[in-house]
Amino acid sequence: MSPAQDERHPFLDDLTADAELVSTVLRGPVTGRDEIRLVVNAVGAFYASQTPTFVETVGSRLILEYEAVLTSGENLSAAVVIDHNADGSVPRVSVRMSPLGAVLTLAAQLRQVLSKQFPENLFFEPRTRRPAAEVAPNRGARL
Repeated sequence: MSPAQDERHPFLDDLTADAELVSTVLRGPVTGRDEIRLVVNAVGAFYASQTPTFVETVGSRLILEYEAVLTSGENLSAAVVIDHNADGSVPRVSVRMSPLGAVLTLAAQLRQVLSKQFPENLFFEPRTRRPAAEVAPNRGARL
């Protein structure tokens, strides 16, 4: 576990009771303070390391970008937008991640650990997927 994982995400204490989380690794939103905490903590368990690369407040939004290495060894980039109300509470968190291979790995791992606490349709259901390293690079397409 990296030192960054030992630190608590500061927005978790500020979530409103009906806060919403949307993320690339989920097929729909997660609503509720406790539910969002559960998902965020589960995601953190799959990070071998996490390094912030950008933090900026723009109006009522905190924008955070970071690089992570998954426990599978895959590299992941993420951009997080945390919306704040005037009183400092957080009603919405949006997390966008890439590349697709790492996103699919993380989504499958979340399904394994959280599918009993959340509806099955919230999670990506893998069919047959090869690791990103086995997929041929994009050579361009003609239309």
